[in-house]
Amino acid sequence: MLKKSRCTEQVTSCLCAPHNHVDRKPKTLKNPYFYHTQTQEDRSSNSTLSTNCNRPKLMSLPKHMAAHSIPPHTLAQLAREWLAEDTPNFDPAGVCVGSQEVEARLLCKMPHSILAGSPFFTAVFTEVGCTVDWIYREGAKIGPDAVTLTAVVRGPARCLLLGERPALNCLARASGIATRCSQLQAMATAGGWHGEVAGTRKTTPGFRLVEKYAMLVGGVSMHRQDLSGMVMLKDNHVWASGSITEAVRAARSVCGFSSKIEVECRSADEGREAAAAGADIVMLDNFQAQELHVAARALKMEFPALLTEASGGITPENLALYFSSHVDIISLGCITQGCPVVDFSLKVQNPGAHSRTL
Repeated sequence: MLKKSRCTEQVTSCLCAPHNHVDRKPKTLKNPYFYHTQTQEDRSSNSTLSTNCNRPKLMSLPKHMAAHSIPPHTLAQLAREWLAEDTPNFDPAGVCVGSQEVEARLLCKMPHSILAGSPFFTAVFTEVGCTVDWIYREGAKIGPDAVTLTAVVRGPARCLLLGERPALNCLARASGIATRCSQLQAMATAGGWHGEVAGTRKTTPGFRLVEKYAMLVGGVSMHRQDLSGMVMLKDNHVWASGSITEAVRAARSVCGFSSKIEVECRSADEGREAAAAGADIVMLDNFQAQELHVAARALKMEFPALLTEASGGITPENLALYFSSHVDIISLGCITQGCPVVDFSLKVQNPGAHSRTL
């Protein structure tokens, strides 16, 4: 007879307990995912769980505060979509491996990378009945070894392999963005600049939430998340409206007091018109660094409450040239466009072989 594991008892207790029940440690949250920080005893007991894809959903709790901004149902929905995209019907290779319990090691092969995306990685494996035990916290710098053990995944072999590629895709992309953001923020700190480095909407279709979240983990601003988050009037809006003043007036009549309005400007004169019309933020677009400083200073002198943003043509190589006490925000499309990914791999361990030394 199969012995009931401690993990299974905890999940059953959480599901059956009355509302006034006082949870025992480790705590569980009442939602589709049972966020669970595993102890060594818990890890040992996992091997006694049923070897199928319908096991209790246990996830290591991400430690970075940004992870708590993602609703559990959103994680579940994304994970299901990614899994369905990768396996829309049969999985013939699953016949080769079956459902025996296996362990796989997540290896990072790029030293000094920032770990980001663990909630998405864990959500994918949760959906297929696997557990993840993280060795590094979200937002931590991995390394300095050439190959670093980052997490351990356990579960039925065929289910673990179903989740492998979608989970790695999320982790590699998010960690690459977070690593670049961390580097950019470090440059701003070293340069004594106290404004905000920010991303853009130049994100991968269908993957924006992951990429915007990675910016937070990397320590920079997400900027607006979508067209509904803040009004940004770009050159096409102005041309279609007839003038900056008219575009700002029309936008304000809809968004009211609850949304900021930003206007993309190609000259200091356009910036003055936008500020006078009631814009909250003026984006100085595609300015050379020296021209930017002159324009930003003039605008701040005339409109002290105005926020100024530098954007267009700014890269990690020239970022420091744009630092100024008159510039509040510097946004860079390269945070997501052309950003290198972090190299991760997931290796299933052979139970009959000796443990490999990393």
